[in-house]
Amino acid sequence: MAPVVLITGAAGGIGHALVERLRRQGMRVFATDLALASLVCGEADFTAASLDVTDEAAVRKAIADCVANFGRLDHVVHLAGRVGDGPIDQVSSAQWRELLEVNLTSAFILAREAHAALRAAQGSLVLIASTNGLNGGNTLSGPAYAVAKAGVVNLTRYLAKEWAPERIRVNCVAPGPIDTPMLQRLGPDVLKRLETGIPLGRIGQPADVANAIAYLIARESSFVTGTVMNLSGGLVLD
Repeated sequence: MAPVVLITGAAGGIGHALVERLRRQGMRVFATDLALASLVCGEADFTAASLDVTDEAAVRKAIADCVANFGRLDHVVHLAGRVGDGPIDQVSSAQWRELLEVNLTSAFILAREAHAALRAAQGSLVLIASTNGLNGGNTLSGPAYAVAKAGVVNLTRYLAKEWAPERIRVNCVAPGPIDTPMLQRLGPDVLKRLETGIPLGRIGQPADVANAIAYLIARESSFVTGTVMNLSGGLVLD
């Protein structure tokens, strides 16, 4: 049977590109997003459901529903997240906690709840960080986002070591500027400055990230775990 992939944040720009990419490969997809109405799409390879990734009970149910629907769960890709902005003295304690909850705690919850299914399948988990988690970030996305994404990087490394004896691979993608609504909020002048600063001379596309994730869950990457894939067009150099 074709592998089963659960995706959070599937309604976003990267999520949409990834769903299309994996379905073209013949994978079965359980797509979740806060913006999706709960439904079964009537196709044997695709199911979509609403999910708040900060709700532990809801995450647990989504994992169970995926396994019940497809009989297994091979890969989990955690795209859901939210960006911040501003210098630290303009960030409230409530905003700080909310961004850490959405971007970092959700990754912990999803990993914990998916562990048993991934162990049974000897599957993989892909988390999404950001170049902000590698270079300290800036006021365009704010301090909480940068700190949360840095936490995602180390969560990836921790889980890769803990789960390796169970043959579960854990990897992370750290995109730079990607052409999604999250980036377009910045306006044309800021986007132009960002583009100018990227050595490869362009803003990344959702398909660039989808292609990287597709590799990380493929058989061809069976010896890859604990890696943080830098997708920034040279904006950040490892």
